[in-house]
Amino acid sequence: MTGEINSKKGESNPEERSMIYDLLRKFLLAGVGTVVLAQDEIENFVEKMVEKGELAEKDARKLVREVIDRRKEGAKKAEAEIDKRVEDTLNRMNIPTKADIEALSNKISALTKKVEELKKPGA
Repeated sequence: MTGEINSKKGESNPEERSMIYDLLRKFLLAGVGTVVLAQDEIENFVEKMVEKGELAEKDARKLVREVIDRRKEGAKKAEAEIDKRVEDTLNRMNIPTKADIEALSNKISALTKKVEELKKPGA
């Protein structure tokens, strides 16, 4: 029937993909927001300790720098894990990756070139 959407196992319609994308986007943005808030809280806490004289300013800067460096390392690991999970999800949904599309585009270009060569007179 025209307009009917097939719902084979492993396939999703555009509405489902959009919903999944929106949920994933909200989840990732919430994570980023949490990291920013945590870093702000750490910096405020260390600043208060300096003001109270419980921590030297030099040590405070070093501590904040260490926290930021560790956060960056953790963010890189988290980003790699998120990339892997998103890729796995896209594979389960049968959504082609950018690399898949580029490979197909290259094959189409090569085939088009061959067809054009075969159309030339005397070929």
